[in-house]
Amino acid sequence: MKQIFCWAAGCFISSISFAQKKETVKLVQEKDKNTINVIIGNNLFTSFIYPDSLAKPVLYPIFSQNGAMLTRGYPMYPLAGDPTDHPHHLGLWLNFENVNGLDFWNNSFAIPADKKGMYGSIKTDRIIKKEDGAKGILAYHANWVDNKNNILLEETTQYEFSGSGSQRIVDRITTLKANMEVLFTDAKDGLLGLRVAHEMQISSKKDGVFTDDKGNVTVVKANTDAMATGNYVTSAGKTGDSAWSTRAVWCKMFGKMKNDSISIAIIDHPSNINYPTYWHARGYGLFAANPLGAKVFSGGKTATNLKLKKGESVRFVYRVVFDQGPVTISAAQLNQLADDFGKAKIKDVTAK
Repeated sequence: MKQIFCWAAGCFISSISFAQKKETVKLVQEKDKNTINVIIGNNLFTSFIYPDSLAKPVLYPIFSQNGAMLTRGYPMYPLAGDPTDHPHHLGLWLNFENVNGLDFWNNSFAIPADKKGMYGSIKTDRIIKKEDGAKGILAYHANWVDNKNNILLEETTQYEFSGSGSQRIVDRITTLKANMEVLFTDAKDGLLGLRVAHEMQISSKKDGVFTDDKGNVTVVKANTDAMATGNYVTSAGKTGDSAWSTRAVWCKMFGKMKNDSISIAIIDHPSNINYPTYWHARGYGLFAANPLGAKVFSGGKTATNLKLKKGESVRFVYRVVFDQGPVTISAAQLNQLADDFGKAKIKDVTAK
């Protein structure tokens, strides 16, 4: 069976395969574009896109094994019923709300030019490694800059992609090295973020009103339609909206897309600061792990203000598991994946 899916300006044709074997991963650079497609088996899984027109590099879109689009289409490729709040929520990304007072998280095309001085951007300047195989490896170097292109941080990230049967796994290893003295001031919006498809949202009868640290108000409209079927559960047993601001080794978002059960789980790594992480997991579709928001999430009982001197670095390691089938991935399976991940030797990623 063939599937044709178009997004942005391109179309992809993929053969749907249900073989329960370790799939080969291929990384394909699009000609004359800052886009690398990640093909698992014969299917497009995701694309790493890194044009300077975006405020950050992202994985977008992300598909399940059978071709269901798991990320929200808006703003790059709006789909019917897509909510249009938070235009900076695109695909899967990593950044933070307050680095030396600059907001990297909320930056997007929607910020007026006269306000850009309050925001930072992440600009990818080179691909370090691109390897195919049972595990596809993609590494890149990027700079966290202000609006005058002064470099605050150098980022080196390695993605490791793998797939077997209906499961897709993304391991992300990111090292941030300070180019000057840098302070990550405890804030709500960070660190590893994912904006999921409408079907994965939690149904809500009330509008949500959210205010950032600069006083900007965003209204998220209620989604009482039948599309929203999502829920959360954490390794600590928190469910639904109660997962927000709590700590756990892993958090799973799950729901229905057509006839399949879909699950997306983020797993924290023991080497990360503030392990196990706090979950910035909103019912409207923002799914994020943020170890640097302790003050907000604990109600002021504690705080995490991370300071790096010039030349010092910090590393963040995460595993994201995507699955689909008759039932969602179980807690026991996630515990095993988390245990394996925690025991794995993580090599530091360095730029070349």
